[in-house]
Amino acid sequence: MRSRHFSLVDYLVFAVLAASGLAIKTVVVPLAQMITGPLLIPGGVVAGGFYMLFLVLASAITGKRGAALVVSLLQAVLVTITGTLGSHGAASLFTYSLSGLAVEIWLLISGHRGCCALCCFGAGLAANVAGSLAVNLALFRLPPVPLLLSLSAAAFSGGLGGLVAHLAARSIKRSGILRSAGGF
Repeated sequence: MRSRHFSLVDYLVFAVLAASGLAIKTVVVPLAQMITGPLLIPGGVVAGGFYMLFLVLASAITGKRGAALVVSLLQAVLVTITGTLGSHGAASLFTYSLSGLAVEIWLLISGHRGCCALCCFGAGLAANVAGSLAVNLALFRLPPVPLLLSLSAAAFSGGLGGLVAHLAARSIKRSGILRSAGGF
C-alpha cells in the first residue's frame, strides 16, 4: 500500500515540476500569442496545455492526492515573488492555485489519481479551463463570445496536455528513475 504522506522524493519532484512548468511557460506563451492575438484570445489559453501538464504529471507520477495542488502553490509563490512572465501580482496566487485545485477536484470526483489517459485528459482540461477562467475573472474580463472561444481552446489544449502528462508519467515509471531514488 502506498503511503498517503509525501516523501522527500515527492517534494523534490514537485519542485522540479513547478520550475519546469514556469520555464516552459516563458517560451510557449509568446509563441502562442502570435496565433491567438488576432483572435482576441489570451495566449496563455492555448499555451496552458503545455505548462498545465506539469500539474497533472505530479499526480500521475506520485498517485497521491494533493500533488497537483502543491505544484500549483509552488508556482504561485515563485511567480508572485519573482515577477516572471505571466505574473499578475497577487492575483497570481489565485489564478495559479485554482488550476491545481481543479485537478484535485477532477481526480477526486472521478475516483482516479492520474492513473490512465482518460483521467489525465480530464485533469488537464480542468486545470487549463479553471486557470483561463480565473485569469479572465481577475484581469481580462472578456466579452461572452471571446470568453467561450477562449474556454473552448483552453479545454482542447489542456486535455492534450493531460494526455502528454500521462505518456510522460508512464515513461518515467517504466524507466525506474524515481524508484532507484527511493520513491514510488
